[in-house]
Amino acid sequence: MKLLSVNIGRPRPNPWKGLSSTGIDKRPVGGPVAVTAPGPKGTGAVGLAGDRVHDVKHHGGSDQAVYAYAREDLDGWEAELGRPLANGVFGENLTTLGLDVNGALIGERWRIGPDVILEVSCPRIPCGTFQGRLGRDGWIKRFTQAALPGAYLRVIEPGDIRADDPVEVVHRPDHDVTVALAFRAMTLDGDLLPRLLAADALPEEAKELVCRRTSA
Repeated sequence: MKLLSVNIGRPRPNPWKGLSSTGIDKRPVGGPVAVTAPGPKGTGAVGLAGDRVHDVKHHGGSDQAVYAYAREDLDGWEAELGRPLANGVFGENLTTLGLDVNGALIGERWRIGPDVILEVSCPRIPCGTFQGRLGRDGWIKRFTQAALPGAYLRVIEPGDIRADDPVEVVHRPDHDVTVALAFRAMTLDGDLLPRLLAADALPEEAKELVCRRTSA
C-alpha cells in the first residue's frame, strides 16, 4: 500500500456554486509536503501545506483535513466514463494504491511515511462543484449510486509526506462502520443511520445529523 501522488489545489473560478474560486483542481506535486492539523472549519485551512478550500462553510477544518481516493476506483471510473482520469481529478489530496479506502473503518488510522498518522473521519459527499468539474450531467446521482466516495481524514501526527511513501494501517476500531456504509446511510439508505453511532470517531456534525434524522 502506498501513495501514488500527493495533490495540491490550484485556485480556479467556480461558476457551479456561485463562489469566486474553488480548490478542486488538484495536481500532483513533487517533493515533500507538510501535513498539519488545520483547526476548526471556517477558515479555508486544510491539512496539506499549499492547499486550501474556498467553500469554507462546507469544506475544510480538522475533520476534513485530507481527502483520499483510491487509484483502483479512479480506474473503474475511467472505464465507465471513457476518458483518462489523472491523479487528483476528483479533488483528492492523496491518490492511493493497494488501499481499500471505501472499506476503511471510521476511526481507522494510517501511517504514511515515517511520521504522519491520519485518521479516517467520514465519507465525501458530492456537490455541484464536483459535478461541474467532471462536466457530466447527472454525475452527483451516479457517484452516489456507486457508493465509492473516498475518505476524509484528520491529522493525528503531523509530518511530511511525498509520492511513493508507504501506507500502513496501524489501528482498526472495534466496529463495522466503513466509509462506504456511512456514505450509504447519509445518502441512500436512512435505515442504516443508527449503525453510525457505533463509530465514535465520526465528526460531531455527522453525529448530530444522525440524531436529527433518526429522531424525526
